[in-house]
Amino acid sequence: MAQLVVRRIEEAVVVRLRRRAARHGVSVEEEHRRILRTALSPGGGDRMLTLKAYLLAMPSGGEDAAFERPSAKLRRVRL
Repeated sequence: MAQLVVRRIEEAVVVRLRRRAARHGVSVEEEHRRILRTALSPGGGDRMLTLKAYLLAMPSGGEDAAFERPSAKLRRVRL
């Protein structure tokens, strides 16, 4: 695997990268790799979707009426 050394990065950028890595529970190096993969991969790479984005991306399942539950037949219950 190749190695990449990045020099002359503003301190504010490094601080934001450290915070982002901490939020994701990974090392700064791993977070840097993920950012590069996402930015340079066709279609956005292995970008993780939020649940909301995932649900909104789903195709329509049809009309709500198609999923209505049929009314239950009443029956006597002995207690």
